Amino acid sequence: MRKIFSFMLPIALVAVISLQSCGDNTTTNSTPSTQSLYTRLGGSAAIDTVVAVFINNVAADPQINFFFAPVLADTTGVRYRLLRQNLVQQICMVTAGPCLYLGKDMRKAHSGMGITAAQFNALVNDLVAAMTTLGVATTEQNDLLAILGPLCGDIVDNGAGTGCP
Repeated sequence: MRKIFSFMLPIALVAVISLQSCGDNTTTNSTPSTQSLYTRLGGSAAIDTVVAVFINNVAADPQINFFFAPVLADTTGVRYRLLRQNLVQQICMVTAGPCLYLGKDMRKAHSGMGITAAQFNALVNDLVAAMTTLGVATTEQNDLLAILGPLCGDIVDNGAGTGCP
């Protein structure tokens, strides 16, 4: 069960990371911001809200929800809260927020899971849908995905990252 949970967190992170298909720039700013991405996303509370909607999207996604079944089936809610907390901390940290992510690195967490590029992309689509639903601007979505995208090669199971952008 612990291996499955360790796998789920990195998958969620990978989804966040590799949104390679976010080409809609309808809300881009003409001048670059000097604020951190963490601040532009709205800080910890806004990131937590995005993560909550993202997890709900993943739970409803038949392409990947089986990876998360043990977390979602935990009637105590402990595993869900840990997943959510880890995702928030990871996003907070990589966007220059005040958090420290202490979870496993993506390669170790996803090793042997057999995650395909299609499954990775499904996760990314679930993250993008969460951000879009909550009104996160396209610029911030793209900036977050650009930070997370390089993790795809560590998550897709062939080790070479085939299918990653």
